[in-house]
Amino acid sequence: MKLFVWDFHGVLEKDNEHAVINISNKVLKKLGYRRHITEEENLLLYGRKWFEYFEYLLPDESHEKHLEIQKACLDYEKAHPNIIGNNIKPNNHALDVLEAISKSHHDQILISNMSDVALEMFMNSIGITKYFPAKAFACNTRSGNKVYTKQARLKEYLSDKTFDSIIIIGDTPNDIDLKKVAGGITYLYAHPYLKFKDCNPDYKINDLREILKEV
Repeated sequence: MKLFVWDFHGVLEKDNEHAVINISNKVLKKLGYRRHITEEENLLLYGRKWFEYFEYLLPDESHEKHLEIQKACLDYEKAHPNIIGNNIKPNNHALDVLEAISKSHHDQILISNMSDVALEMFMNSIGITKYFPAKAFACNTRSGNKVYTKQARLKEYLSDKTFDSIIIIGDTPNDIDLKKVAGGITYLYAHPYLKFKDCNPDYKINDLREILKEV
């Protein structure tokens, strides 16, 4: 049995970057900042945790302030769900690939830089919840004093399981670095209109159907 480890943003979905820049810039303006995210910066930063956008945009502000701005964005997102709904879609071929894996004897999990609440909302919005029954893990969240990372989530999942091979699919260096935790094979995905992020995966793909050779 193989394990497929999926990232969400920029991999299983498309077009949510339009919602991110929309919300971020509205909140920055509301908070009195002149700095805003450009289209180029939005594509560069996409896939990171939201507070990391503000680390990049506002390097002189404190980490606490970056988290405050992130919370303001999350509150705005929650209050205006139509912004997400009007933009986000399942990525090309994502549903077919997830369905093929679900019908096989293999396992698949989702690990994303979102809060638990946001992750559930996003999964529902593109219709993939059924493919990850109790196997979707948020990283932009806390449990007591514990701060989760993708590495920690994957280690936790693997702690009592063994797989013949692990297939990791993501769009950032952080996703590809999961190989240091689990070994396996890494696929760096990028939408056809985007450049690949700078890292060293086993494969670079613009079409999720490339994953089917592992099924």
